[in-house]
Amino acid sequence: MQRTLIAAALAGVVSAGLPFDSPAATAPYQHVLLISIDGMHAVDYEICASNGSCPTLAGLGQHGVHYTRTTTSRPSDSFPGLMAIVTGGSPKTVGAFYDVAYDRVLAPPKVTTGNGVAGGSCTAGVANGTTTEYEEGIDFEKSKLNGGAPNAGLTDGGIASIDPDRLPRDPMNGCSPVYPWQFVRTNTIFGVIHDAGGYTAWSDKHPAYSSVAGRGGTANLDDYYSPEINSTVIPLPEVTTATGVSCEKIRDPSSDLTAWTNSFANIQCYDALKVNGILHQINGRNHENTKSAPVPTIFGMNFQAVSVGQKLIETTSSPVIVGGYKDAQAIPTRHLQEEIEFVDASIGKMVAALKTHGLLDSTLIIITAKHGQSPIDPKRYVPQAKVGSTPATVLASNHCLPFSESPLNPTGIGPTEDDISQIWLSPSCSTDEAVNLLQQNAGELAIDEIFYERTLWTMFNPAGIPPHGDSRTPDLIVMPNIGHTYTGSTQKQAEHGGFAYDDTNVMLLVSSPALRHASLTAFVETLQVAPTILKGLGLDPSALDAVRVEGTSELPGLPF
Repeated sequence: MQRTLIAAALAGVVSAGLPFDSPAATAPYQHVLLISIDGMHAVDYEICASNGSCPTLAGLGQHGVHYTRTTTSRPSDSFPGLMAIVTGGSPKTVGAFYDVAYDRVLAPPKVTTGNGVAGGSCTAGVANGTTTEYEEGIDFEKSKLNGGAPNAGLTDGGIASIDPDRLPRDPMNGCSPVYPWQFVRTNTIFGVIHDAGGYTAWSDKHPAYSSVAGRGGTANLDDYYSPEINSTVIPLPEVTTATGVSCEKIRDPSSDLTAWTNSFANIQCYDALKVNGILHQINGRNHENTKSAPVPTIFGMNFQAVSVGQKLIETTSSPVIVGGYKDAQAIPTRHLQEEIEFVDASIGKMVAALKTHGLLDSTLIIITAKHGQSPIDPKRYVPQAKVGSTPATVLASNHCLPFSESPLNPTGIGPTEDDISQIWLSPSCSTDEAVNLLQQNAGELAIDEIFYERTLWTMFNPAGIPPHGDSRTPDLIVMPNIGHTYTGSTQKQAEHGGFAYDDTNVMLLVSSPALRHASLTAFVETLQVAPTILKGLGLDPSALDAVRVEGTSELPGLPF
Protein backbone atom coordinates (compact mmCIF):
# COMPACT_ATOMS: atom_id res chain seq x y z
CA MET A 1 0.00 0.00 0.00
CA GLN A 2 1.00 3.61 -0.45
CA ARG A 3 2.95 5.36 2.26
CA THR A 4 0.77 7.55 4.43
CA LEU A 5 1.00 9.38 7.72
CA ILE A 6 -0.65 6.48 9.49
CA ALA A 7 1.75 4.01 7.91
CA ALA A 8 4.59 6.10 9.24
CA ALA A 9 2.97 6.18 12.66
CA LEU A 10 2.55 2.42 12.68
CA ALA A 11 6.11 1.81 11.55
CA GLY A 12 7.38 2.40 15.04
CA VAL A 13 4.97 -0.01 16.71
CA VAL A 14 4.21 -2.80 14.24
CA SER A 15 6.49 -5.77 14.57
CA ALA A 16 6.59 -9.08 12.78
CA GLY A 17 4.21 -10.43 15.39
CA LEU A 18 3.86 -10.79 19.11
CA PRO A 19 4.68 -14.14 20.72
CA PHE A 20 1.43 -15.66 22.00
CA ASP A 21 0.63 -19.12 23.11
CA SER A 22 -2.48 -20.59 21.53
CA PRO A 23 -5.76 -19.93 23.37
CA ALA A 24 -5.39 -22.06 26.48
CA ALA A 25 -7.79 -23.92 28.70
CA THR A 26 -7.08 -21.32 31.40
CA ALA A 27 -8.43 -18.48 29.21
CA PRO A 28 -11.79 -17.06 30.30
CA TYR A 29 -13.40 -18.33 27.07
CA GLN A 30 -12.54 -20.73 24.27
CA HIS A 31 -14.91 -19.25 21.69
CA VAL A 32 -16.44 -15.88 20.84
CA LEU A 33 -19.68 -15.54 18.87
CA LEU A 34 -19.80 -11.99 17.48
CA ILE A 35 -23.09 -10.72 16.02
CA SER A 36 -23.83 -7.39 14.33
CA ILE A 37 -27.55 -6.61 14.10
CA ASP A 38 -27.06 -3.75 11.66
CA GLY A 39 -29.16 -0.75 12.67
CA MET A 40 -30.12 -2.04 16.14
CA HIS A 41 -30.23 0.86 18.60
CA ALA A 42 -29.84 0.48 22.34
CA VAL A 43 -33.47 1.56 22.69
CA ASP A 44 -34.60 -1.20 20.30
CA TYR A 45 -33.10 -3.74 22.65
CA GLU A 46 -34.57 -2.08 25.75
CA ILE A 47 -38.07 -2.08 24.22
CA CYS A 48 -38.09 -5.62 22.89
CA ALA A 49 -36.53 -7.03 26.05
CA SER A 50 -39.17 -5.35 28.21
CA ASN A 51 -42.22 -6.26 26.10
CA GLY A 52 -41.29 -9.91 25.59
CA SER A 53 -40.82 -9.73 21.82
CA CYS A 54 -37.15 -10.75 21.87
CA PRO A 55 -36.94 -13.55 24.46
CA THR A 56 -33.50 -14.75 23.33
CA LEU A 57 -31.90 -11.32 23.63
CA ALA A 58 -33.69 -10.70 26.91
CA GLY A 59 -32.46 -14.04 28.25
CA LEU A 60 -28.89 -13.27 27.20
CA GLY A 61 -29.23 -9.95 28.97
CA GLN A 62 -30.06 -11.70 32.23
CA HIS A 63 -26.50 -13.02 32.17
CA GLY A 64 -24.78 -10.12 30.50
CA VAL A 65 -23.71 -6.52 30.51
CA HIS A 66 -25.73 -4.10 28.38
CA TYR A 67 -24.05 -0.82 27.46
CA THR A 68 -26.79 1.75 26.85
CA ARG A 69 -24.64 4.57 25.46
CA THR A 70 -22.50 2.82 22.89
CA THR A 71 -21.09 4.83 20.00
CA THR A 72 -20.16 3.38 16.61
CA SER A 73 -17.39 4.60 14.36
CA ARG A 74 -17.78 8.03 12.85
CA PRO A 75 -18.72 7.98 9.99
CA SER A 76 -21.27 5.36 11.08
CA ASP A 77 -21.48 3.16 8.01
CA SER A 78 -21.08 -0.57 7.44
CA PHE A 79 -17.45 -0.55 6.26
CA PRO A 80 -15.92 1.74 8.92
CA GLY A 81 -18.37 0.34 11.47
CA LEU A 82 -17.31 -3.24 10.88
CA MET A 83 -13.63 -2.38 10.81
CA ALA A 84 -13.91 -0.57 14.16
CA ILE A 85 -15.40 -3.70 15.73
CA VAL A 86 -12.67 -6.02 14.47
CA THR A 87 -9.61 -3.73 14.66
CA GLY A 88 -10.18 -1.57 17.72
CA GLY A 89 -9.53 1.52 15.59
CA SER A 90 -11.22 4.47 13.94
CA PRO A 91 -10.96 5.50 10.26
CA LYS A 92 -7.98 7.65 11.28
CA THR A 93 -5.90 4.53 11.85
CA VAL A 94 -7.66 1.88 9.79
CA GLY A 95 -8.19 4.06 6.70
CA ALA A 96 -11.77 2.92 6.00
CA PHE A 97 -14.13 5.90 5.68
CA TYR A 98 -16.92 4.33 3.59
CA ASP A 99 -17.62 1.47 1.18
CA VAL A 100 -17.29 4.08 -1.55
CA ALA A 101 -14.71 6.77 -0.77
CA TYR A 102 -11.64 8.37 -2.35
CA ASP A 103 -7.87 7.96 -2.16
CA ARG A 104 -5.56 10.66 -3.52
CA VAL A 105 -2.78 8.16 -4.28
CA LEU A 106 -4.44 5.00 -5.60
CA ALA A 107 -5.27 4.64 -9.29
CA PRO A 108 -8.52 3.59 -10.99
CA PRO A 109 -9.30 -0.09 -11.63
CA LYS A 110 -8.42 -1.65 -14.98
CA VAL A 111 -12.10 -1.95 -15.91
CA THR A 112 -15.21 -0.13 -14.78
CA THR A 113 -16.78 -1.61 -11.66
CA GLY A 114 -20.30 -2.97 -11.56
CA ASN A 115 -21.46 0.26 -9.92
CA GLY A 116 -19.70 2.69 -12.23
CA VAL A 117 -16.22 3.53 -10.91
CA ALA A 118 -14.58 4.06 -14.30
CA GLY A 119 -11.60 2.01 -15.34
CA GLY A 120 -8.52 4.02 -16.21
CA SER A 121 -4.77 4.19 -16.36
CA CYS A 122 -2.24 3.81 -13.56
CA THR A 123 1.01 5.75 -13.60
CA ALA A 124 3.56 3.99 -11.44
CA GLY A 125 5.46 5.89 -8.79
CA VAL A 126 3.19 8.94 -8.53
CA ALA A 127 -0.07 9.84 -6.83
CA ASN A 128 -2.98 9.18 -9.20
CA GLY A 129 -6.25 9.60 -7.28
CA THR A 130 -9.46 7.60 -7.63
CA THR A 131 -12.79 6.77 -6.10
CA THR A 132 -12.46 3.50 -4.20
CA GLU A 133 -15.24 0.94 -4.07
CA TYR A 134 -15.45 -2.00 -1.66
CA GLU A 135 -18.98 -3.30 -2.10
CA GLU A 136 -20.89 -5.34 -4.72
CA GLY A 137 -19.39 -3.48 -7.68
CA ILE A 138 -16.10 -5.40 -7.37
CA ASP A 139 -17.84 -8.77 -7.81
CA PHE A 140 -17.43 -10.63 -11.10
CA GLU A 141 -21.23 -10.49 -11.36
CA LYS A 142 -23.07 -8.54 -8.70
CA SER A 143 -26.49 -9.79 -9.80
CA LYS A 144 -25.60 -13.33 -8.69
CA LEU A 145 -25.86 -14.52 -5.09
CA ASN A 146 -22.45 -16.18 -5.46
CA GLY A 147 -20.97 -12.98 -6.90
CA GLY A 148 -20.17 -14.72 -10.16
CA ALA A 149 -17.23 -16.64 -8.73
CA PRO A 150 -15.95 -19.21 -11.24
CA ASN A 151 -17.27 -22.73 -10.56
CA ALA A 152 -18.99 -21.59 -7.34
CA GLY A 153 -22.13 -23.07 -5.89
CA LEU A 154 -25.40 -21.16 -6.22
CA THR A 155 -25.08 -19.39 -2.87
CA ASP A 156 -21.36 -19.49 -2.17
CA GLY A 157 -18.74 -17.39 -3.94
CA GLY A 158 -16.91 -15.61 -1.16
CA ILE A 159 -13.44 -14.26 -1.78
CA ALA A 160 -13.33 -15.97 -5.18
CA SER A 161 -16.12 -13.58 -6.28
CA ILE A 162 -13.77 -10.59 -6.29
CA ASP A 163 -12.68 -9.48 -9.75
CA PRO A 164 -9.12 -8.10 -9.40
CA ASP A 165 -9.56 -5.97 -12.53
CA ARG A 166 -12.30 -4.00 -10.73
CA LEU A 167 -10.12 -3.13 -7.74
CA PRO A 168 -8.28 0.18 -7.31
CA ARG A 169 -4.56 -0.11 -7.98
CA ASP A 170 -1.50 0.95 -6.03
CA PRO A 171 0.96 2.99 -8.12
CA MET A 172 3.54 2.64 -5.34
CA ASN A 173 3.42 -1.14 -5.70
CA GLY A 174 3.69 -1.72 -9.42
CA CYS A 175 0.05 -0.77 -10.03
CA SER A 176 -1.09 -4.03 -8.45
CA PRO A 177 -4.75 -4.38 -7.41
CA VAL A 178 -5.57 -3.47 -3.81
CA TYR A 179 -7.68 -6.27 -2.32
CA PRO A 180 -10.02 -5.40 0.55
CA TRP A 181 -7.71 -6.80 3.22
CA GLN A 182 -4.81 -4.83 1.73
CA PHE A 183 -6.83 -1.62 1.79
CA VAL A 184 -7.08 -1.94 5.59
CA ARG A 185 -4.00 -0.43 7.22
CA THR A 186 -3.95 -2.52 10.40
CA ASN A 187 -4.31 -6.07 11.61
CA THR A 188 -7.59 -7.42 13.02
CA ILE A 189 -8.77 -9.84 15.69
CA PHE A 190 -8.92 -12.53 13.01
CA GLY A 191 -5.21 -12.20 12.31
CA VAL A 192 -4.23 -12.12 15.98
CA ILE A 193 -6.40 -15.14 16.83
CA HIS A 194 -5.26 -17.08 13.77
CA ASP A 195 -1.61 -16.39 14.58
CA ALA A 196 -2.24 -17.68 18.10
CA GLY A 197 -3.48 -21.00 16.74
CA GLY A 198 -7.20 -20.26 16.73
CA TYR A 199 -9.68 -21.19 13.99
CA THR A 200 -11.41 -18.14 12.48
CA ALA A 201 -14.67 -17.63 10.59
CA TRP A 202 -16.90 -14.75 9.53
CA SER A 203 -20.05 -14.21 7.43
CA ASP A 204 -21.12 -10.90 5.89
CA LYS A 205 -23.06 -9.25 3.08
CA HIS A 206 -20.36 -8.67 0.43
CA PRO A 207 -17.26 -10.56 -0.71
CA ALA A 208 -15.54 -7.18 -0.19
CA TYR A 209 -15.99 -7.55 3.57
CA SER A 210 -13.21 -10.11 3.54
CA SER A 211 -11.49 -6.89 4.61
CA VAL A 212 -11.94 -8.32 8.13
CA ALA A 213 -8.80 -10.40 7.45
CA GLY A 214 -6.77 -7.19 7.69
CA ARG A 215 -3.02 -6.92 7.30
CA GLY A 216 -1.73 -10.41 6.72
CA GLY A 217 -4.34 -11.41 4.19
CA THR A 218 -6.93 -14.11 3.72
CA ALA A 219 -4.86 -16.77 5.47
CA ASN A 220 -6.33 -15.15 8.58
CA LEU A 221 -9.81 -16.35 7.58
CA ASP A 222 -10.24 -20.11 7.81
CA ASP A 223 -13.92 -19.97 6.79
CA TYR A 224 -15.44 -16.89 5.10
CA TYR A 225 -19.01 -16.75 3.79
CA SER A 226 -20.50 -13.78 1.94
CA PRO A 227 -23.56 -14.31 -0.25
CA GLU A 228 -24.00 -11.06 -2.19
CA ILE A 229 -26.86 -9.08 -0.67
CA ASN A 230 -27.35 -6.80 -3.65
CA SER A 231 -27.94 -9.70 -6.02
CA THR A 232 -31.12 -10.80 -7.79
CA VAL A 233 -33.55 -12.57 -5.44
CA ILE A 234 -33.89 -16.29 -6.15
CA PRO A 235 -35.69 -19.24 -4.52
CA LEU A 236 -33.70 -20.98 -1.78
CA PRO A 237 -35.17 -24.48 -1.69
CA GLU A 238 -33.18 -25.76 1.30
CA VAL A 239 -33.67 -22.71 3.51
CA THR A 240 -36.26 -22.21 6.25
CA THR A 241 -36.11 -19.18 8.52
CA ALA A 242 -35.82 -19.52 12.30
CA THR A 243 -39.46 -18.44 12.50
CA GLY A 244 -40.46 -21.48 10.41
CA VAL A 245 -41.08 -19.84 7.02
CA SER A 246 -39.92 -21.72 3.92
CA CYS A 247 -37.82 -19.92 1.31
CA GLU A 248 -38.36 -22.65 -1.28
CA LYS A 249 -40.27 -20.05 -3.29
CA ILE A 250 -39.57 -16.33 -3.38
CA ARG A 251 -41.58 -15.04 -0.43
CA ASP A 252 -42.35 -11.64 -1.91
CA PRO A 253 -42.33 -12.08 -5.70
CA SER A 254 -44.11 -8.76 -6.33
CA SER A 255 -41.29 -6.74 -4.76
CA ASP A 256 -38.30 -5.27 -6.58
CA LEU A 257 -36.22 -8.43 -7.03
CA THR A 258 -32.98 -6.68 -7.96
CA ALA A 259 -31.76 -6.86 -4.32
CA TRP A 260 -32.70 -8.77 -1.17
CA THR A 261 -32.93 -5.47 0.72
CA ASN A 262 -36.02 -4.39 -1.24
CA SER A 263 -38.41 -6.58 0.73
CA PHE A 264 -39.23 -7.14 4.40
CA ALA A 265 -39.85 -10.83 3.64
CA ASN A 266 -37.03 -11.62 1.22
CA ILE A 267 -34.31 -10.18 3.45
CA GLN A 268 -35.12 -12.82 6.07
CA CYS A 269 -34.39 -15.61 3.59
CA TYR A 270 -31.08 -13.96 2.76
CA ASP A 271 -30.07 -13.66 6.42
CA ALA A 272 -31.17 -17.26 7.02
CA LEU A 273 -28.40 -18.42 4.67
CA LYS A 274 -25.78 -17.02 7.01
CA VAL A 275 -27.60 -18.29 10.10
CA ASN A 276 -27.42 -21.80 8.65
CA GLY A 277 -23.68 -21.31 8.12
CA ILE A 278 -23.21 -20.42 11.80
CA LEU A 279 -25.24 -23.48 12.89
CA HIS A 280 -23.06 -25.72 10.70
CA GLN A 281 -19.93 -24.25 12.31
CA ILE A 282 -21.29 -24.88 15.81
CA ASN A 283 -21.94 -28.45 14.69
CA GLY A 284 -18.25 -28.86 13.82
CA ARG A 285 -18.60 -28.38 10.07
CA ASN A 286 -17.65 -25.67 7.60
CA HIS A 287 -20.32 -23.10 6.67
CA GLU A 288 -21.35 -25.14 3.62
CA ASN A 289 -21.72 -28.30 5.72
CA THR A 290 -19.51 -30.17 3.26
CA LYS A 291 -16.69 -31.20 5.61
CA SER A 292 -15.67 -31.41 9.24
CA ALA A 293 -14.00 -28.38 10.80
CA PRO A 294 -13.11 -27.12 14.27
CA VAL A 295 -15.70 -25.05 16.06
CA PRO A 296 -14.29 -21.57 15.43
CA THR A 297 -12.44 -19.68 18.11
CA ILE A 298 -13.95 -16.48 16.67
CA PHE A 299 -16.99 -16.54 14.41
CA GLY A 300 -20.16 -14.65 13.68
CA MET A 301 -22.20 -12.71 11.13
CA ASN A 302 -24.15 -9.56 10.42
CA PHE A 303 -27.95 -9.42 10.22
CA GLN A 304 -29.45 -7.07 7.66
CA ALA A 305 -33.14 -7.62 8.49
CA VAL A 306 -33.48 -4.96 11.19
CA SER A 307 -31.77 -2.32 9.05
CA VAL A 308 -34.22 -3.08 6.23
CA GLY A 309 -37.10 -3.03 8.69
CA GLN A 310 -36.08 0.42 9.92
CA LYS A 311 -35.75 2.24 6.63
CA LEU A 312 -37.65 0.44 3.86
CA ILE A 313 -40.77 1.72 2.15
CA GLU A 314 -42.05 -1.02 -0.19
CA THR A 315 -43.44 1.16 -2.95
CA THR A 316 -44.06 -1.86 -5.20
CA SER A 317 -46.72 -3.16 -2.80
CA SER A 318 -50.35 -2.13 -2.94
CA PRO A 319 -51.00 -0.58 -0.54
CA VAL A 320 -47.47 0.68 0.10
CA ILE A 321 -45.82 -1.06 3.09
CA VAL A 322 -43.95 1.19 5.51
CA GLY A 323 -41.52 -0.02 8.16
CA GLY A 324 -39.60 2.02 10.68
CA TYR A 325 -40.96 3.52 13.87
CA LYS A 326 -44.31 4.93 14.93
CA ASP A 327 -42.92 7.85 16.90
CA ALA A 328 -39.89 9.50 18.45
CA GLN A 329 -39.74 7.05 21.37
CA ALA A 330 -38.86 4.24 18.94
CA ILE A 331 -42.03 2.14 19.12
CA PRO A 332 -41.58 -0.15 16.10
CA THR A 333 -44.11 -0.63 13.33
CA ARG A 334 -45.37 -4.15 12.78
CA HIS A 335 -42.91 -4.77 9.96
CA LEU A 336 -39.89 -3.65 11.97
CA GLN A 337 -41.15 -5.67 14.92
CA GLU A 338 -41.28 -8.79 12.75
CA GLU A 339 -37.66 -8.24 11.66
CA ILE A 340 -36.55 -7.95 15.29
CA GLU A 341 -38.45 -11.13 16.17
CA PHE A 342 -36.86 -12.95 13.22
CA VAL A 343 -33.35 -11.95 14.33
CA ASP A 344 -34.10 -12.92 17.92
CA ALA A 345 -35.35 -16.36 16.86
CA SER A 346 -32.26 -16.82 14.68
CA ILE A 347 -29.91 -16.03 17.55
CA GLY A 348 -32.03 -18.39 19.66
CA LYS A 349 -31.13 -21.21 17.25
CA MET A 350 -27.43 -20.42 17.73
CA VAL A 351 -27.71 -20.36 21.52
CA ALA A 352 -29.61 -23.67 21.49
CA ALA A 353 -26.95 -25.26 19.29
CA LEU A 354 -24.17 -24.06 21.58
CA LYS A 355 -26.01 -25.55 24.54
CA THR A 356 -26.64 -28.86 22.75
CA HIS A 357 -22.93 -29.24 22.00
CA GLY A 358 -21.83 -28.24 25.50
CA LEU A 359 -20.26 -25.00 24.26
CA LEU A 360 -22.43 -22.34 25.85
CA ASP A 361 -20.37 -21.91 29.03
CA SER A 362 -17.12 -21.61 27.09
CA THR A 363 -18.49 -19.12 24.53
CA LEU A 364 -18.59 -15.36 25.01
CA ILE A 365 -21.49 -13.88 23.02
CA ILE A 366 -21.19 -10.27 21.89
CA ILE A 367 -24.09 -8.59 20.11
CA THR A 368 -23.77 -5.08 18.70
CA ALA A 369 -24.26 -3.19 15.42
CA LYS A 370 -22.01 -1.66 12.78
CA HIS A 371 -24.28 1.40 12.64
CA GLY A 372 -27.62 2.77 13.74
CA GLN A 373 -30.27 4.45 11.58
CA SER A 374 -31.40 8.07 11.52
CA PRO A 375 -33.90 9.49 12.22
CA ILE A 376 -35.93 7.31 14.57
CA ASP A 377 -38.76 9.86 14.50
CA PRO A 378 -40.50 9.35 11.12
CA LYS A 379 -41.80 12.94 11.18
CA ARG A 380 -38.23 14.27 11.02
CA TYR A 381 -37.18 12.51 7.80
CA VAL A 382 -36.45 14.78 4.82
CA PRO A 383 -34.96 13.52 1.51
CA GLN A 384 -32.91 16.65 0.95
CA ALA A 385 -32.19 15.99 -2.72
CA LYS A 386 -35.93 16.29 -3.41
CA VAL A 387 -36.52 19.56 -1.57
CA GLY A 388 -33.16 21.26 -2.07
CA SER A 389 -29.73 20.12 -3.17
CA THR A 390 -26.66 18.32 -1.86
CA PRO A 391 -23.15 19.58 -1.06
CA ALA A 392 -21.60 17.42 -3.79
CA THR A 393 -24.01 18.81 -6.40
CA VAL A 394 -23.19 22.42 -5.50
CA LEU A 395 -19.45 21.78 -5.48
CA ALA A 396 -19.48 19.74 -8.69
CA SER A 397 -21.30 22.59 -10.46
CA ASN A 398 -18.35 24.79 -9.53
CA HIS A 399 -15.69 22.28 -10.70
CA CYS A 400 -14.57 21.45 -7.17
CA LEU A 401 -14.82 17.63 -7.30
CA PRO A 402 -12.84 14.92 -9.08
CA PHE A 403 -14.99 13.58 -11.92
CA SER A 404 -15.19 10.13 -10.33
CA GLU A 405 -16.82 11.76 -7.26
CA SER A 406 -19.15 14.05 -9.18
CA PRO A 407 -22.94 13.60 -9.21
CA LEU A 408 -22.80 15.24 -12.66
CA ASN A 409 -20.93 12.20 -14.02
CA PRO A 410 -23.76 10.41 -15.90
CA THR A 411 -22.26 6.92 -15.63
CA GLY A 412 -20.33 7.25 -12.37
CA ILE A 413 -20.95 5.77 -8.96
CA GLY A 414 -21.71 9.18 -7.48
CA PRO A 415 -20.50 11.03 -4.39
CA THR A 416 -20.18 9.70 -0.85
CA GLU A 417 -23.43 11.11 0.49
CA ASP A 418 -26.02 9.51 2.77
CA ASP A 419 -26.95 11.40 5.91
CA ILE A 420 -23.64 13.20 5.77
CA SER A 421 -21.62 14.35 2.79
CA GLN A 422 -17.93 13.42 2.60
CA ILE A 423 -16.05 15.62 0.17
CA TRP A 424 -12.66 15.12 -1.48
CA LEU A 425 -11.80 18.24 -3.49
CA SER A 426 -10.15 18.53 -6.88
CA PRO A 427 -6.79 20.38 -6.94
CA SER A 428 -8.43 23.35 -8.67
CA CYS A 429 -10.60 24.17 -5.65
CA SER A 430 -9.29 25.25 -2.26
CA THR A 431 -10.89 24.27 1.01
CA ASP A 432 -11.81 27.88 1.76
CA GLU A 433 -13.48 28.25 -1.64
CA ALA A 434 -15.50 25.08 -1.10
CA VAL A 435 -16.58 26.07 2.41
CA ASN A 436 -17.67 29.52 1.19
CA LEU A 437 -19.77 27.92 -1.57
CA LEU A 438 -21.46 25.65 0.91
CA GLN A 439 -22.12 28.42 3.38
CA GLN A 440 -23.66 30.57 0.65
CA ASN A 441 -26.08 27.70 -0.03
CA ALA A 442 -26.54 26.54 3.57
CA GLY A 443 -30.34 26.87 3.52
CA GLU A 444 -30.80 24.88 0.32
CA LEU A 445 -28.42 22.23 1.71
CA ALA A 446 -29.93 22.09 5.24
CA ILE A 447 -26.42 22.34 6.71
CA ASP A 448 -26.04 21.87 10.43
CA GLU A 449 -22.23 21.82 10.60
CA ILE A 450 -19.21 21.74 8.32
CA PHE A 451 -16.11 19.93 9.56
CA TYR A 452 -12.84 20.90 7.88
CA GLU A 453 -9.19 21.39 8.68
CA ARG A 454 -8.84 21.88 12.44
CA THR A 455 -12.31 20.55 13.30
CA LEU A 456 -11.53 17.45 11.23
CA TRP A 457 -8.00 17.06 12.57
CA THR A 458 -9.29 16.28 16.06
CA MET A 459 -10.83 13.12 14.57
CA PHE A 460 -8.66 12.22 11.58
CA ASN A 461 -5.25 12.80 10.07
CA PRO A 462 -4.82 16.02 8.04
CA ALA A 463 -5.90 15.54 4.43
CA GLY A 464 -3.32 15.51 1.65
CA ILE A 465 -0.85 13.48 -0.33
CA PRO A 466 1.83 11.66 1.70
CA PRO A 467 4.11 12.57 3.30
CA HIS A 468 2.26 15.85 3.81
CA GLY A 469 -1.13 14.40 4.62
CA ASP A 470 -3.39 11.37 4.63
CA SER A 471 -4.56 10.35 1.16
CA ARG A 472 -7.94 9.15 2.44
CA THR A 473 -9.10 11.85 4.84
CA PRO A 474 -11.93 13.93 3.31
CA ASP A 475 -11.32 17.64 2.87
CA LEU A 476 -14.78 18.34 4.24
CA ILE A 477 -17.55 16.50 6.04
CA VAL A 478 -20.95 18.19 5.94
CA MET A 479 -23.54 17.22 8.53
CA PRO A 480 -27.15 18.17 7.70
CA ASN A 481 -29.94 19.04 10.09
CA ILE A 482 -31.32 16.11 12.07
CA GLY A 483 -33.47 13.86 9.90
CA HIS A 484 -32.25 15.24 6.58
CA THR A 485 -30.45 12.86 4.24
CA TYR A 486 -28.70 13.72 1.00
CA THR A 487 -30.87 11.41 -1.06
CA GLY A 488 -33.99 11.61 -3.16
CA SER A 489 -35.03 8.01 -2.64
CA THR A 490 -38.75 7.28 -2.25
CA GLN A 491 -38.00 3.81 -0.85
CA LYS A 492 -36.31 4.91 2.39
CA GLN A 493 -37.40 6.78 5.48
CA ALA A 494 -34.06 6.67 7.29
CA GLU A 495 -30.39 6.28 6.44
CA HIS A 496 -27.06 5.73 8.12
CA GLY A 497 -23.49 6.86 7.67
CA GLY A 498 -23.33 10.04 9.68
CA PHE A 499 -22.62 11.53 13.08
CA ALA A 500 -26.17 11.91 14.44
CA TYR A 501 -27.14 10.22 17.70
CA ASP A 502 -29.61 7.84 16.04
CA ASP A 503 -26.83 6.90 13.60
CA THR A 504 -24.20 6.22 16.19
CA ASN A 505 -26.01 4.91 19.30
CA VAL A 506 -26.32 1.13 19.03
CA MET A 507 -26.98 -1.95 21.07
CA LEU A 508 -24.03 -3.61 22.78
CA LEU A 509 -24.54 -6.71 24.91
CA VAL A 510 -21.80 -8.98 26.26
CA SER A 511 -23.26 -12.25 27.54
CA SER A 512 -22.18 -15.51 29.15
CA PRO A 513 -23.82 -17.80 31.73
CA ALA A 514 -21.04 -16.78 34.14
CA LEU A 515 -21.80 -13.05 33.93
CA ARG A 516 -24.10 -11.11 36.21
CA HIS A 517 -26.76 -8.84 34.77
CA ALA A 518 -25.74 -5.19 34.55
CA SER A 519 -26.81 -2.14 32.57
CA LEU A 520 -24.03 0.43 32.26
CA THR A 521 -24.63 4.00 31.14
CA ALA A 522 -21.00 5.05 30.82
CA PHE A 523 -20.10 6.01 27.25
CA VAL A 524 -18.29 3.24 25.37
CA GLU A 525 -17.43 2.64 21.72
CA THR A 526 -17.81 -0.35 19.43
CA LEU A 527 -14.08 -0.23 18.77
CA GLN A 528 -13.63 -1.48 22.35
CA VAL A 529 -15.15 -4.80 21.28
CA ALA A 530 -11.92 -5.94 19.56
CA PRO A 531 -9.58 -5.74 22.58
CA THR A 532 -12.35 -7.20 24.78
CA ILE A 533 -12.56 -10.25 22.51
CA LEU A 534 -8.82 -10.85 22.74
CA LYS A 535 -8.87 -10.42 26.51
CA GLY A 536 -11.72 -12.94 26.75
CA LEU A 537 -9.69 -15.47 24.79
CA GLY A 538 -6.64 -15.00 26.98
CA LEU A 539 -4.73 -13.03 24.33
CA ASP A 540 -3.01 -9.66 24.57
CA PRO A 541 -5.21 -6.77 23.33
CA SER A 542 -2.08 -4.75 22.53
CA ALA A 543 -1.39 -7.19 19.71
CA LEU A 544 -3.85 -5.05 17.71
CA ASP A 545 -2.11 -2.23 15.83
CA ALA A 546 -4.99 0.20 16.31
CA VAL A 547 -5.22 -0.52 20.03
CA ARG A 548 -1.59 0.53 20.45
CA VAL A 549 -1.89 3.61 18.24
CA GLU A 550 -5.22 4.90 19.58
CA GLY A 551 -5.02 3.62 23.15
CA THR A 552 -8.28 1.68 22.87
CA SER A 553 -9.31 0.08 26.15
CA GLU A 554 -11.40 -3.02 26.80
CA LEU A 555 -15.06 -2.64 27.73
CA PRO A 556 -15.62 -1.87 31.42
CA GLY A 557 -17.59 -3.95 33.92
CA LEU A 558 -16.41 -7.41 32.81
CA PRO A 559 -14.66 -9.84 35.19
CA PHE A 560 -11.80 -10.75 32.86
